[in-house]
Amino acid sequence: GGAMTLVVAPFAGAAAEWDQFIAGQVGWTHFHRYGWREIYESVFQHECLYLAAREADGSLAGILPLVRVRSLVFGHYLVSLPFVNYGGPLGSDAAIVALTEWAAARAREDGVKLLELRSRRALPVALPVSHRKITVVLDLPAEPERLLKSFEAKVRSQVRRPGKEGITVRFGPDQVGPFFQVFARHMRDLGTPTQPRELFDRIVAVFPDTWVGCAWLGDQPLAGGMGFRWGREFEMTWASSLYAYNRFSPNMGLYWAFMERACREGVTLFNFGRCSPGAGTHRFKSQWGSRDEQLWWYQQARDGGEAATPSPDSGAFAWGPRVWRKLPLGLATAIGPRVVRGIP
Repeated sequence: GGAMTLVVAPFAGAAAEWDQFIAGQVGWTHFHRYGWREIYESVFQHECLYLAAREADGSLAGILPLVRVRSLVFGHYLVSLPFVNYGGPLGSDAAIVALTEWAAARAREDGVKLLELRSRRALPVALPVSHRKITVVLDLPAEPERLLKSFEAKVRSQVRRPGKEGITVRFGPDQVGPFFQVFARHMRDLGTPTQPRELFDRIVAVFPDTWVGCAWLGDQPLAGGMGFRWGREFEMTWASSLYAYNRFSPNMGLYWAFMERACREGVTLFNFGRCSPGAGTHRFKSQWGSRDEQLWWYQQARDGGEAATPSPDSGAFAWGPRVWRKLPLGLATAIGPRVVRGIP
C-alpha cells in the first residue's frame, strides 16, 4: 500500500508479532528484537517509543524502535538505538518513510537536540546522513582451520600464544560476572564510565542465547567478550582485557575462540562492531583480514545544532577521562552507570 494508507502508532501487539515481522526484513539485526525494550526500560528507565506502521487491514508494514535519552549534562535525544550500532526503521519503503516522518515530527515537537536513526544500509528518507562510524566485518569459512591459515603470521602466533601460556576460554551465562569484572576495570583504565552490571545480567535473562566468554589463567579472568548471533551473523558487542596481561595476548585468544565457535555453528559473518575510521580499535579489527562497512546514521539536529551524539571524551567533557582513570575502581563502577545512561 502507499504511504497514505499507512497508520503510524505506538506498537500495541505481542512481542512475537514484532519479532516475526523483523526476521523477514532486509537489514534486521539482533538489536531490533522486541526484548531490548525491556532492557532499556528496566536498566536505564529510558522511555521507549516502539512504533508500528500498519496497513488499512492492520497488518504490519514497518517498525521503528525509538528510545528517549535525556540528562541534564548531555541533553535530550531520540535514538534508534542507544549505545548499540544498529537500529532504525525496518519494512517497506513507504513504511520506512512514514515512520521516519513520525519520528522527525515528534523530535521537533519535543525540542529534541538530536534524532538519530542508526541504520546499517541506505534508507529512502530525506534526513541528512552521517558516515562518521564504520563497522568491521570478516567473512568466515566453514572450517576454523581455513580461517587460521588466512591470518598473517603475526596474528596466527598471537592467537596461539594464550594457549601456550595455559589460558583457556570458557563460554556460558556463568561468565557474566567475570566478564563484568574485566570490563569494569578496563573501562576505568580507559577513562570511560562503565555500563552497569545489571545491563549484562538483564541481557542474558532476556536473551539466553547471548554469547558470553572469558579467557582464564588459573582462577583469574584476563579478557571477556559478549555478543549476539542473528541469522548467519555474530557481532562481538563488548570485549575487553586487562592491560597487565597484554604480553599473553589474551584478547587475541578470546576473539579466536569466538570466531572458532562461530565457524562451527554455521555463522558466515563475524562483526567486530563499530569504530571511528583510523582509531586504534579500527587497527585491531583490521588485522584479521576483515573489511569495513559504512554505517548510515540518519540525523535531524535541532536548529542546525551539533549533529552527533555526545562522546565522553569530547569538548566540554575532555577533562573526564583524566579524572576518571584516577578514581578507585569501586567508585568508578558505582557512579559510571549514572553518567553513561545519559550518553546514547
